Amino acid sequence: MDAERQFLAEGGGEGKRPFAPIYIVSGGMGALGEQVVRTILPQFQGAQAPVEIVRQVRERSQLEAVVAQAAQTGGTIVHTLTNGGLRQQMIALAAAQQVAAIDIVGPLMEHLTAVLGEEPIGRPGLYRELNQAYFKRVEAIEYTLAHDDGKHYQGWPDAEIVLVGPSRVGKTPLSMYLSVLGWKVANVPLVPQITPRPELFALDRRRVVGLKIDAAELLSHRQHRQRSLGVGRRSDYNDPARLYEELEMALRLFRQGGFKVVDVTNKPIETSAGEVITAVTRQLSQTR
Repeated sequence: MDAERQFLAEGGGEGKRPFAPIYIVSGGMGALGEQVVRTILPQFQGAQAPVEIVRQVRERSQLEAVVAQAAQTGGTIVHTLTNGGLRQQMIALAAAQQVAAIDIVGPLMEHLTAVLGEEPIGRPGLYRELNQAYFKRVEAIEYTLAHDDGKHYQGWPDAEIVLVGPSRVGKTPLSMYLSVLGWKVANVPLVPQITPRPELFALDRRRVVGLKIDAAELLSHRQHRQRSLGVGRRSDYNDPARLYEELEMALRLFRQGGFKVVDVTNKPIETSAGEVITAVTRQLSQTR
């Protein structure tokens, strides 16, 4: 999608004065340039410029293409190129085409070169490389939020852990805790009289963990949930007999799928998370 179409797709034509595009050019993913631009743009009320990110720039030809596009549209280039050679080429190409090009990192790098007395490495993506654990955790959290409560089943194969269990067994808080530890987790609710999606049984069973819980504790969780919603009447949701049937159905399904089972009854979330991780990693190591 080019900048013009992106602008319209984001609703840029509604009550906003159109501006020429802003092109963010980066040797990496463009996160720094995008953050700077999107932080500054709201300061200009009533105006909105389409933003296009040009990532993974490694060749002069990529610079020539974006400069030509900016010249044609009257756009502005914001670049965060850490490679000194590419940065100088960008400056020269933009000047030749009379395109405004804002260098975010160059002046700071030059200043630090003088202060520190050494040349920068000039390797794009180094910050992300050095902070892989942080970015992995962010990615895991985003994935887990998107795949909570059975959503987006198409993405289940990308999960590192899939939690399965009845309502109020604690799938969501356990999923979120695991995601903060860096695990991409999907969770799938089991609903009475509704057959789980076939995609669940097509997953790598070593990564799927069924959660079971004592019936009395589950009943307590569900009663608390209903009270918090202002619902006090008896229903299938909190009927002890139906609840036992539901738990038995879940166990049958776990056996059918060959899923490892973790009992979360009266356990703190840290303990349950540890048992889930152990169950998954042990099964993966045993079958390699």
